[in-house]
Amino acid sequence: MRKNLGVKAILYPMPVLIIGSYGENNVPNAMNAAWGGISEENEISICISDTHKTAENIQKTGAFTVSIADRKNVVAADYVGIVSGNKEENKIEKCGWTVEKSQFVNAPLFKELPLALECELISYNKESCRLVGRIINVCADEAILGENGKIDLEKFSPITYDPVNHKYLTLGEVVGNAFCDGKELK
Repeated sequence: MRKNLGVKAILYPMPVLIIGSYGENNVPNAMNAAWGGISEENEISICISDTHKTAENIQKTGAFTVSIADRKNVVAADYVGIVSGNKEENKIEKCGWTVEKSQFVNAPLFKELPLALECELISYNKESCRLVGRIINVCADEAILGENGKIDLEKFSPITYDPVNHKYLTLGEVVGNAFCDGKELK
């Protein structure tokens, strides 16, 4: 038997996206956003209210980064989500992240976050709060790569947001092989 929950923003897994941008005088900023994902092969869409400093920064610079939060950075990732860049200019310094400028777009990368998408602004709709970016590059710290040169989730340990219980969780065990296991039903 199912229980109707009504209209709610519930989807699993929900990513913990850290959006990086530069503000005035190239001051780096970051915010935590959960409502986002890949919307085309080379595009990402994220819901960000226009009241966020990040939305303002991205519209001015035309660029941003999207890092995926991991187990090691739970506290800092939560901090940049609960503290507004409109009120605290030195968020990055306070959370302890080290900034380096992206080689591909005018936006900051955070050395402590091992996976990032470097993006150009395609569009931003204030009414729907939908930010769309073109992925120009994806970069990964070698520490999260396996021997095959691909991302190893056990080394990376990305976190996901549980919107019902307001918890951060790590992704779990391997339970199957994509584009393979279903062949047994053909």
